[in-house]
Amino acid sequence: MILRPALLALLIAAPAAATTPSAIQPGYWESTNKLLSPIKQSSTEKRCLTPADVDKFIQSGWSNRHYTCTYPTNVIAGGKITMKGVCVSKKGQKVAVQGSGSYTPTSFNLTADVATEFFGLDIRGRASTEAHRIGDTCPPPPPPPETKADK
Repeated sequence: MILRPALLALLIAAPAAATTPSAIQPGYWESTNKLLSPIKQSSTEKRCLTPADVDKFIQSGWSNRHYTCTYPTNVIAGGKITMKGVCVSKKGQKVAVQGSGSYTPTSFNLTADVATEFFGLDIRGRASTEAHRIGDTCPPPPPPPETKADK
């Protein structure tokens, strides 16, 4: 399995997004996600974090349209983050995740080790995310692209 930057952002950035509704502030966030091994990659993204996103993580951890994740160990308190769990793709591919880091209401840093099996080979990697809140409100979504029917 190739560990994609988008997966890494999901696995390590989103879980740091909350402990209690006041631990981290909803708003517009920017994160830099780095795959440190086995292949070095880096990406920066901006995303809107709503109060509902924060609440969802508090209750069950973070998942996306590609992976369903559970974090039996999910401790986010006193400025420290510790998490351990597994994410499963729609095709059944399992990725073990274990990470730790720190947070404030407007920033977080997290480093995670990930492991999976691909064609009988154990694949391990390390990734990090550094994120900070860049605004109280999120920009409006872009307008939909024009189609020929619109003209």
